[in-house]
Amino acid sequence: MTDPNQLVEDYEQRTAALLEQAEEAKSRIANLTGAATSTDGAVTVSVSAGGALLSLSFGTKTDDMPKDRLAALVMSTAKRAQAQAVGQISTIMAPLIGDNSEAMQFVQSQIPPIDVPDEPEPAAPHQFVVNEEQQDAAASQPPAPRPARRPVEDDDTDYDQRSLFKKEGGW
Repeated sequence: MTDPNQLVEDYEQRTAALLEQAEEAKSRIANLTGAATSTDGAVTVSVSAGGALLSLSFGTKTDDMPKDRLAALVMSTAKRAQAQAVGQISTIMAPLIGDNSEAMQFVQSQIPPIDVPDEPEPAAPHQFVVNEEQQDAAASQPPAPRPARRPVEDDDTDYDQRSLFKKEGGW
């Protein structure tokens, strides 16, 4: 027969271990972050699981990007980072409560879905074309030579040192 004291001791050890795992899971979830980079590498975002912006950086591709496209790119990248962070909750909780348990279903039901928009398409470069004939003609012509610059002659008169409002020799 099993010793009742041993049963209680085993139960207390399992409970203490479970409590320790729960505290660790709680801490990991509280410190959860997600990061994402736009497909073109222009925007990198780091957010908390709640969606709070932790860091934002821009690559050189954003220098000439229209501001409305940049804003949309930041938002879609931030949403992807948040979805990535929230997706980690199930991974953290699975060892504690089981992958397919009712408790896991409850946890997943408490996580609001995150609508991740598609990244905005890059704007087409602006081109001015009058007609195809002129475009073909321009493409077949060598570039026009630049006019030669005349050398600047250095003279000894230093006009930039005199006031425009004073006559030489005083008023």
